[in-house]
Amino acid sequence: MEKLAQAVAGAGGLPRRVVAEAARAEAERVRAHLMAGGEPEGFSVVAGRVRADLEAVGQAALRPVINGTGVVLHTNLGRAPLGAAVAARVAAVAAGYSNLEIDLESGERGRRAPLVDRLLAVLTGAEAVCVVNNCAAAVVLVLRHLCAGERKEVIISRGELVEIGGGFRVPDIIETSGARLREVGTTNKTTVADYERALGPQTAAILRVHRSNFYQEGFTASPEPEALAALARQAGVPLVEDLGSGAVVDTASLATLEHEPTVIESLQGGADLVCVSGDKLFGGPQAGIIAGTAAWVGRVRQDPFFRVLRCDKLMLAALQETALAYLSATADAPPAVPVIGLLSADAEVLRARATALATTLGAPAAVGQGTSRCGGGTMPRSAVASVTLDLTPPRGSVDDLSRRLRLGRPPVIGYIAGGTLKLDLRTVFPEQDEALTTAVRAALDA
Repeated sequence: MEKLAQAVAGAGGLPRRVVAEAARAEAERVRAHLMAGGEPEGFSVVAGRVRADLEAVGQAALRPVINGTGVVLHTNLGRAPLGAAVAARVAAVAAGYSNLEIDLESGERGRRAPLVDRLLAVLTGAEAVCVVNNCAAAVVLVLRHLCAGERKEVIISRGELVEIGGGFRVPDIIETSGARLREVGTTNKTTVADYERALGPQTAAILRVHRSNFYQEGFTASPEPEALAALARQAGVPLVEDLGSGAVVDTASLATLEHEPTVIESLQGGADLVCVSGDKLFGGPQAGIIAGTAAWVGRVRQDPFFRVLRCDKLMLAALQETALAYLSATADAPPAVPVIGLLSADAEVLRARATALATTLGAPAAVGQGTSRCGGGTMPRSAVASVTLDLTPPRGSVDDLSRRLRLGRPPVIGYIAGGTLKLDLRTVFPEQDEALTTAVRAALDA
């Protein structure tokens, strides 16, 4: 076993203890194989298997990648990239101690990051805000609190029982809160009267879920938010909205994008509590932002389950700086939030970068056209014309080139279309162009 560990030392860039454990596990497997009457294997075969396993494990280490997919909020690539000021604040808070839960004036214990809640409340137009570690958690916390008593039913349209990423479905997530779903309407049409008929002594809340990752056309109908809010007030129950995307600016003003409902619009439409993600169109870290009336947010914050889902100091630091970026923006200086910059990047600027890259790389590279998307389960109808760097390998297949780029340092992720590997420059930061050139050259020469 020691000989095996020495033979694969350094594989995957992993520490000796991890390598030794892999060697031990493989030795046990070989021993069991032989005791069962299996044929012996050569040492090089066994060592090769362990080395391949360690290399695969090492590849899974979290590291920066160059996103050439054109999908701005790519869930598999970490969704929203953080701005320089945000990253710097997170690094500063992470490197030492912070005033996370201390009142510096009195020296006594204080509430966790009250400035974050205040900034987000101003930004969203809410009376109050609290944050947890993701949007699904926000919805679960809200419904768990509302359904803690005798009332357990949450009314929701059948047309809003959506599936989100990773196979998770809204009904399953909601039911983990202890709520009982009361489905109303049909897949394509739900009216205020449908909600009204479902109201009863067991009703705890009315829930609206924004269909952010798909759209309906044709014979469809949904109640206006104001009408649903009026019904909820009449019944004495809160209207909760899972808005998801977290947009706080008019997305239609950024590029050829559809208008995505904002938190401000939901609250003005009468919602008592609105849940959104921090790492989608808000452009910050993973988080669940709960905005609404002071009374309802205060009650949710006091729920014991809130502590289970609360944010850590790094998430709060990133939320704070992202909110400050929006609040510091002016008409002449848009918010320094990468998602906003990527979606609104000028195509001619992208074309100039692509031309320079293609000139540097030579024959295997050419300037092409592409279509960027927002991603992250938001604005599925919206597409933005973009510019790509198209690569045609002089030898080998395009699939092989794509794999070599993925396994490079840094990894480069693109997509294959029309027999070429396309790298969409909308999602490649200008400061990454030099690293991209080096990575592409290495992959072409391999």
